Amino acid sequence: MADMIVPDPVTRDILATFEEVRYQLFGRLEGLTDAEYHWEPVGDCIGIRPGDDGLFRVATLFPESSPDAPDPVTTIAWRIWHIGNLCLRGYVIYLFDDVPDYGDRDVWPGTAKEGIQALAEDWEHFISRIAALGDKRLLAPIGMGPGGWADETYLKLALHALKEATHHGGEIGLLRDLYLREGV
Repeated sequence: MADMIVPDPVTRDILATFEEVRYQLFGRLEGLTDAEYHWEPVGDCIGIRPGDDGLFRVATLFPESSPDAPDPVTTIAWRIWHIGNLCLRGYVIYLFDDVPDYGDRDVWPGTAKEGIQALAEDWEHFISRIAALGDKRLLAPIGMGPGGWADETYLKLALHALKEATHHGGEIGLLRDLYLREGV
């Protein structure tokens, strides 16, 4: 995507920002082990786990905050799933017309390598759709989708996706730092 020439300035700038975030996030994911991917730093951690059928699924879609308890802690696997499946893949499914066949959306890879690959594929599917819009469509209301998204612009959707990728990407980096120092 980095070598793509995009004449529309807003589209070009949002794609360049996505590329910077992708570079940083995937750089932090290099060398991720399965043990790190599933590491649960606290006892009540939320992650992805195998079901009776052996397929991995997310344990909790939306961890709930409570005034009586600290916010839930999630694994690196959950955060990668959240960015890839829930956000980027979900946005493509609900807010674009040309949706690939994703199969069972509740299933997510159980290994770090496959999880990172799935995230990369979801990233490219989303980015290719944003790139194809051009400035005029990027700045117009979406016109479909769940909740109040029909009246929002694709630019707002892209900025929301960036927020999710940077927010959870930073947390992935912190979890990796903590994991590497756990026994030091």
